[in-house]
Amino acid sequence: MARRRPRPTIREENERALLEAAEWVFAEQGFAGATTAAIARRAGVPKANLHYYYPTKEGLYRSVIERVLTAWLAAASSFDTSDDPRVALSAYIGAKMDLAREMPLATRIWSAEIMRGAPMIQDFLDTTLTEWVVSRERAVKRWIAAGKLKPIEPRFLFYMIWATTQQYANAAHEIATLNGGGPLDDKAFVRAKAEAIEIILRGVAAG
Repeated sequence: MARRRPRPTIREENERALLEAAEWVFAEQGFAGATTAAIARRAGVPKANLHYYYPTKEGLYRSVIERVLTAWLAAASSFDTSDDPRVALSAYIGAKMDLAREMPLATRIWSAEIMRGAPMIQDFLDTTLTEWVVSRERAVKRWIAAGKLKPIEPRFLFYMIWATTQQYANAAHEIATLNGGGPLDDKAFVRAKAEAIEIILRGVAAG
């Protein structure tokens, strides 16, 4: 029998609610314009409760950023489970597309932070992200050496994947406008994901 997942604790539920409220407020107001009072109101809790879990606005903001970054990095777990770059890259691109749809606000907050020069999260870039890129580069270089991928620069491939997948969050309004005024439905999104995977793989896969 499948094992049941443990039910979230009260603390986990409260932190999740605060993070979701923070995403809305930071996405709408930016870091400078957001206040912990507004975030507490959005979450429906007293401001003191918010500060119990997150003593500072900076700490809450970093938790929002860390949440989406952790999800993005975990999306490349397929690099560890498959020696076939078509399989691994397809799973990674698809997962990143899904995250753009599931976490659009956090994606936009991340992008806005990067465009400002990453004043609040430069240490994440210098450590967590850099270490991830170095480890994933090794996989891409192995595939190149084995003749499974064209001789490309791994980092340029990652930049292309990030730009393509995160576009579906960062430019959601633009996409909806070009889609007749509404977001892509499930069928259209599945097609967009499949075509993004096909176009990228067609450009980098050997043979």
